[in-house]
Amino acid sequence: MESRILKQRGRHNTSSADTLQITTDYDAGEPNTDSKYDTYALSARGEGTSSKTYGAYPVGPTAQRDNGTMGNSYETITDFSAVSLSEGILGIMRSKDLVTVMVLTLLSMMTRLYRIGRSNRISWDESHFTYFGGKYLNHTFYHDVHPPLAKMLVALAQTLAGFNGSYDLKSNRNYPEFMNYTLMRVQISMYGIALVPLAYLTCLQLRMTRPMATLAASFVLFDNAICVMSRFILLDEQLLFFTALTLLSAAAFQNANKYVEPFSNRWWAWLAMTGFSLGCVISSKWIGLFCVILVGVVTVEDLFRKFCDRIPTEDYVMHWLTRINGLIVLPLFIYILCFWIHFRILYRTGSGEHKMSSNFQARLLGSKLNSQPYDITYGAFVDLRSMYNGPGLLHSHYHVYPSTSGQQQVTCFPHRDTNNVWQLHKARGVEANYTMDKIEFVGHGDIVQLMHNKTGAVLRSSKQFLAPLTISHFEVAAENITDSSDSGISDWRVEVVKQGHSKRSDKRLHAMTTVFRLRHVSMGCLLRVGSRRLPKWGWGQSEVTCLPDATHKKDVKSSDVLWYIEHNTNTRMLKSDLSKYVSGDFFVDMIQLNIEMAKTNNGLSPDRDKYNALESDPWSWPFLIYPMRMVGWGDKAIKYYEIGNPILWWASAIACLVYPLRLVYWLARQRRQCNDWRSGELLEFWDNSKLLWGGWALHYFPFFLMGRVTYIHHYLPALYFALLQLAFDLDFFFRHWRRGRYLHLAALCIGILVCLVFLYFSPFTYGWDRPAKELAGRKWLSTWNVYEDFYAM
Repeated sequence: MESRILKQRGRHNTSSADTLQITTDYDAGEPNTDSKYDTYALSARGEGTSSKTYGAYPVGPTAQRDNGTMGNSYETITDFSAVSLSEGILGIMRSKDLVTVMVLTLLSMMTRLYRIGRSNRISWDESHFTYFGGKYLNHTFYHDVHPPLAKMLVALAQTLAGFNGSYDLKSNRNYPEFMNYTLMRVQISMYGIALVPLAYLTCLQLRMTRPMATLAASFVLFDNAICVMSRFILLDEQLLFFTALTLLSAAAFQNANKYVEPFSNRWWAWLAMTGFSLGCVISSKWIGLFCVILVGVVTVEDLFRKFCDRIPTEDYVMHWLTRINGLIVLPLFIYILCFWIHFRILYRTGSGEHKMSSNFQARLLGSKLNSQPYDITYGAFVDLRSMYNGPGLLHSHYHVYPSTSGQQQVTCFPHRDTNNVWQLHKARGVEANYTMDKIEFVGHGDIVQLMHNKTGAVLRSSKQFLAPLTISHFEVAAENITDSSDSGISDWRVEVVKQGHSKRSDKRLHAMTTVFRLRHVSMGCLLRVGSRRLPKWGWGQSEVTCLPDATHKKDVKSSDVLWYIEHNTNTRMLKSDLSKYVSGDFFVDMIQLNIEMAKTNNGLSPDRDKYNALESDPWSWPFLIYPMRMVGWGDKAIKYYEIGNPILWWASAIACLVYPLRLVYWLARQRRQCNDWRSGELLEFWDNSKLLWGGWALHYFPFFLMGRVTYIHHYLPALYFALLQLAFDLDFFFRHWRRGRYLHLAALCIGILVCLVFLYFSPFTYGWDRPAKELAGRKWLSTWNVYEDFYAM
C-alpha cells in the first residue's frame, strides 16, 4: 500500500488548507483475494473539521460480494482540479492511461490508414462530398440535404491537399492525376481514428474498469464497417467523431455534476464542451438531433432530481439557466454560425440557388437576377413570382382545362421555364408600339394585360367559369386575344402594396422590390395561388384562381394574392445591379434553406417496386442482414464491402435488446425488497448505462418512422453506442462473476477473438482485387451478396 499527501488550498475551507489524501491499493499477485483494480480512496480534511466527501469518481470498482449483495467500492474525490497533472489530465484520465490512449491511437491509425490510397476510383458518395467541398473552394452556391459543417471540413481537407475545386468529380471514375486524393482521405480519416481513444476515455467516465474500457475501444477499433467508412471522403467520419465527443462530454459532465462543486471551473468546462459537441454534431448531419434529445432527456432527469432534493431556490434557478445557456443557446449559436460561414463563403451563383428566394439569388455574384432593368415598362417581358411560399412562377402552356372553359391552363410552376414569361401590354383596345413609342413606366393603378410570350394568349378570368378545384373562386385561363368576345375579361389593375427599396411615394413597379396585387377590372377579384395541386391533366402544378371581391376594394395582404416581378427583360432599358436594391436577412435565408433541406430530404423516398442493392431497411441493420457494396463488383476491380464485424454486431444487438428486460427485472426485485444492490448502486448503474442504451435507441428506432431511403451506414452512430453498451455489460458481468478474478483474462480473450474476425473480413475493408468468388467462405448469411446478387434484374 502506498500513501501520499497532496496539499491543496481549497475553496471549501477558508480558514485553513485542505489536505487531499490518496491511498492506492493494488496487488496483482493475489488472484484469490478480492480484486482491487486501482481502487483509490480520496478524502479532504481541513484542520479542525471532519472528513468531507463530494462524491465518488471511478477508476475501477472492486468486485466483491458482502452478504450476497452486488457490492462495489469506488474511490471518492473532492474536486478534479485538486489532482495534480501527474495524476490526472483535465479530469479525463490519469497518467497511466496516457500510454493506453497512445497505443490505441497508433493502432487506430494503422487500421484506418493502411493502403488508404490504393484505389484511385471515386467510391460510394465521394463524388457528392468532394463536389460539395469544391464549391467552397470556388465560392459557388449549392444545395444539399445536410448542414454545412462536415462538408466545410471536407473543403478544408481539399485545400490542404492543394485542390482548388476546378474539377467536378463523377462517381465510378478515377481521380485525376493532379489531385492528391490520398492526402484528402488521410485527413478525413483522422475523425475516424479519434473514435478509438474517445471510446476508451468515455468508458472511464462511465465507471468501467480499465481492461474493459480497453476492450470497448478495441470493439470500435476492430469493427470493419466503421473502419471502411473511415477510409473515404465522406461525412460519416465527422458525424461519428462529434457523436463520440458528445457522449464523452455528457458522461464527464454527469460526473462533474455529481462529484465536483457546482459552477466550478471544471464543471463549467464540461458543460461548455457538451454544448459545443452538440452544436457540431447537429451542424454535420441532422441525425445529430438525436444526441441533442439524449442530452436533453438526461438533463431534465437531473434537474428533476435536484428539485426533489430541495436545493436552495437560487441554486436551482442557476442550474436551469446554466443548462439553457450551455445546452441550448451554445449549440444553437454554433449551428447558426456554421450557416453564416456557409453563406459568406458561397457568394457566387450556382446550381442550388433556385431553392432560395429571389432576393437571395439577386445578391449572388453572376446571378441572372442580379443584372436586369430595375424599372418596369409597358412591353417588358416579365416573370411573376407569388409571395406564397412554394407554388412559384405564373405559368401557362398549350394544355387546356378538360372541363369548364376548355381554355389554356394557367398555373404556378416552381422552376424557371420559358412558359413563365409574360409581356406587359396596355389595356384592351389601347394601341401601342412597344419598340418605337415613348417609354412608359407601369405603376400603381395602371391597367395592364398579360400576354403569354410563347402562346400569344392573354391572362383572363370570367364569372361564367368556376375554378376546377376551388369552386368558390373563378377560373383563371389564357385565351387568344383575337377570339375574345368580351374586352373586359383580360384587363387587370396593378395595386402596389409594398416598396422594398424605393420611397413610399414611389408608385412605379420595380423588379424584385415591388410587391403588388393584380385585381380583375370588371369583376374585382384578385389573382391568387394556393397550395392545391391540379391532377395529372394539370401536371401536378399549383392551381391559380381569382378570389372574389364584390366590393372591388378589399385590401387583402395575404401572401397568396401578392406577387412581384422576379425577372425583367427589356432591350430598351439599361441593366442595373439589383444587389444594391434588394435587402437580405440572414435568419430568413437560413430558415428558408433549412426548410428546403427538409423538403429535399423527405423527397428521398425509396421505390418499393424497384430493387436496389444499396438500400436496406432498419430492421435488418443490427443483425447485419444486408451488407452493402460500395463500388463496382467486377473481377478485376478493387472491391469494398460495407460489412461490420459480425460477432460485434450480433452481440451488441442482443445486449441492447436485452438491456430493458434486465432493468425491469432488477426494478421488480428491488420492489420486492430483494437485497441485490447496495444503497444507491442501482441508481449508479442506471446513470452510467442510460447514456449508452438511450443513445442506441434514439439513433436507431426513429428510422422506422422515416419515409426517406435508408442505407446500412445510417446505423453506424447507433452502433457506436451499442458497442460501448456491450463492453459495459461485459464489465458488469465479469466484475460480479467469481469476484472479478477472470476480468483481465476475459477482456484479453474477447479482444483477440474480435481482432481475428476483423482480420478475416479485412479483404472487404482494405479492398479485394480478385474475383469475389474466392471470398465465398466469408458468406456467413445467405443474404450477403459477397459474390452474387440474387435480385439483380
